[in-house]
Amino acid sequence: MTRLEYPVIITPLTAEEGGGFAATVPDLPGCMGDGTTPEEAIRDVQEAIAAWIEAAKDLGRPVPPPSRHLQIA
Repeated sequence: MTRLEYPVIITPLTAEEGGGFAATVPDLPGCMGDGTTPEEAIRDVQEAIAAWIEAAKDLGRPVPPPSRHLQIA
């Protein structure tokens, strides 16, 4: 995967949480990655997205399409 198709939320982690950054994918429940920089978190979450989709397909579960944009309430 060379680019992100799914919206990703990057969140800084507190020192108590280990520091760095978390990347979550709202369209794919439970799909997340992390890294010491936002760029590392994005690279990590790209691998997580691929693994999430592969696991869903292996289990015969539907893979939701990427949302067009992220809405924050």
